[in-house]
Amino acid sequence: MNEHAVYPFAAIVGQEKMKLGLILNIINPTLSGILIRGEKGTAKSTAVRALAEILPEIKAIRDCPFQLSPAEEHDVCRDCIRSECKERVLDGKPLETLKRKIRVIELPVGATEDRVVGTLDLEHALKKGEKQVEPGLLAAAHRNILYVDEVNLLDDHVVDVLLDSAAMGVNTIEREGISFSHPARFTLVGTMNPEEGELRPQLLDRFGLCVNIAGVPDPEERVSIMERRLAFDEDPRGFCGRWEDESASLMDKIEKAIEAYPEVTAERSHLLEIAQYCLDVGVDGHRGDIIMLKTARTLAAYHGRTKVIGEDIETSADLALPHRVRRQPLQDIVMDVKGLRRQRNCGYDSDRRPVQVL
Repeated sequence: MNEHAVYPFAAIVGQEKMKLGLILNIINPTLSGILIRGEKGTAKSTAVRALAEILPEIKAIRDCPFQLSPAEEHDVCRDCIRSECKERVLDGKPLETLKRKIRVIELPVGATEDRVVGTLDLEHALKKGEKQVEPGLLAAAHRNILYVDEVNLLDDHVVDVLLDSAAMGVNTIEREGISFSHPARFTLVGTMNPEEGELRPQLLDRFGLCVNIAGVPDPEERVSIMERRLAFDEDPRGFCGRWEDESASLMDKIEKAIEAYPEVTAERSHLLEIAQYCLDVGVDGHRGDIIMLKTARTLAAYHGRTKVIGEDIETSADLALPHRVRRQPLQDIVMDVKGLRRQRNCGYDSDRRPVQVL
């Protein structure tokens, strides 16, 4: 166990939708991240750090500022600020590797674009005729979790850059006609308090999943939260030890889902159901359909199935569509997507085709 104990993911009371959304993004990073909307003190940052703690270790090149794995291409090493790495790559020598935990990289609200993206040393380029890169937070986030608290308070352009990298898995640094790209595949987790301002709809749509959370309303569960937190504060290692079996079981389930995801299939009837769902609730564009399908397949893999079922589609709609439903000006995000659909459709016929209310 680490020197500083982290509150166990399995011990978090409630917030099931948030926990599921985080797990699905770990299984399938192409979901393009999750936006968690809600009030302070609802275990958002605790859940992110706790999930990272139980994930399997990854193999990485020692001290690599780009977090590269030994299996990745080493073209970026030619422009690295670490000369010893560059020399070994150019000489064809193996690089020293290690196994480490997945990290949570936090992006501060006041971060500038250069701090996020990275910079190129123009003086070095002019003097020596070679590129030298100063990596940014996106380099540190590669193969890790990028946690952005109060994402709605970030500059829109910085949010655009984050979402582009999350979608494409690549970060490009450009300056004065010089360009450099490096891998940037990470799990993006954004949190925000809607009372402090909303994200623009164009940016909302780029987040794969969205969940709305609030304090737990059940008194018994609130007591459990207090009891568990006190027990953790008094004896962190002992408390974590009591949750080791559940944590190991969850980690095993996630690893199996990652392996199984490529084999999961969805019938064409399920694709039609997804398309109709998006049309019924008023989703613009096609990103919602695609993310909903990916989410349904990821859910199937997480539950140990190789085929998507109707329940996967219902759950994926709840996670992938709320922030994409067409809204009137000043209207809040529709969180009850299923209820909205029921308002517009009385149900389905025997072939699962929507029946319109007249």
